[in-house]
Order: sequence, then C-alpha cells, then structure tokens
Amino acid sequence: MKHPKHERTLVLIKPDAVQRSLIGEIIKRYEQVGLKLVAMKFLVPTEDHIETHYTLDPAWRKVTGEKTIKGYVDKGLEPPEKDPHKVTEALLTKLKKYMTSGPIIAMVWQGAHAVAIVRKITGSTEPLMSDVGTIRGDFVLDSYQMTDSDGRSIRNLVHASGSVKEAEQEIPHWFSAKELIEYRLVQEQILYDVNLDGILE
Repeated sequence: MKHPKHERTLVLIKPDAVQRSLIGEIIKRYEQVGLKLVAMKFLVPTEDHIETHYTLDPAWRKVTGEKTIKGYVDKGLEPPEKDPHKVTEALLTKLKKYMTSGPIIAMVWQGAHAVAIVRKITGSTEPLMSDVGTIRGDFVLDSYQMTDSDGRSIRNLVHASGSVKEAEQEIPHWFSAKELIEYRLVQEQILYDVNLDGILE
C-alpha cells in the first residue's frame, strides 16, 4: 500500500489571482504546510482544454447542476433553470470565458493527504463563505449573488481537485508523466521519518 506522502493533487492559479499578483502568496501557503511542488507550468489554456477539464467526470454536468439548483433553493431563491444539464451548460460557458481570459499557473502538489489539505487551505468555492485564514477567505470578496447579477463565473483565485479520484483524472490532463518531477526534499525527513534519524551528528 502506498504511503499517504505520495498523494498528489492539481492546483490551478486562475487568471484573477495572476492579475492580482497573488502567485507567491498562494504557493507559499501550500509550501508552508509541508507539501512538495512536483510540477508547474504557465500558460493560457484553450476553451476546449477547459471544457474537457471540467467534464473529465461524465457525472459532472448532472451532479454540479443539481448542487447548483439546491444552492438556490436552500437560499429561498428561484433557480435560473430546473434542468441540471442546462444549468451546467451556462456555467461551463462562463467558466471557459473566465479561465481563458489570461494566463494561469497549473501545478501538482504532493504530500500526505494533499487533496484534503489543499482544499482546506484554499477555502470554500464561494469566497463569501470561506473562513478567514483560507486563501479565498483572505483575498476575495466575491459571491454567488454578485456573479448571478453580473452573469459571470465566480472569481475565486484557485481550482483544487475535489477528491483523490478527481486529482488522478485532472493531473494527466494538464501534465505528461515526464513533467512530474521525482525528487527528495530535506524537510520530508522531518515530516515523514519515523525516528527523526539524522538530526543530531
């Protein structure tokens, strides 16, 4: 069985974060917790690449549409559509416009419970509901209310894989196997070595 320290997750620093000069701050948060950066690239993705990214899971359209509709109902609001597929069709159009509006940074982070740790540090999808101390809670003031009235995608700085399975689908979409660098960080001895050997000489 693989040690949890080998778990990997995909992170995309979105165009709004790049434009607001938050690249270093975002990377620092993941580094400080002890995760290891194993791949990174700077690019402007195509609309096709973004659409494929969000639809790697065939259930994404249905599940995301249903979740969006439920979100409206829970707030006592009328959803724009009752059909989950129509909801995600509109959502995907907005996401493609947002994610191709400028350069992004694609990264792969590795470490124990990488998916859950990155999600915790990043914060809730809606910045308004993100806790203070998270990336979205500290650096964004956007909300679904604003995006609905503006007819745009939520600007929340970062995409992070939602599960280990999702990460395993997303990483090969953005990186080839040879772009994932296998190397040792000195701090891994402190994080993972059972006996903390080698500290004292």
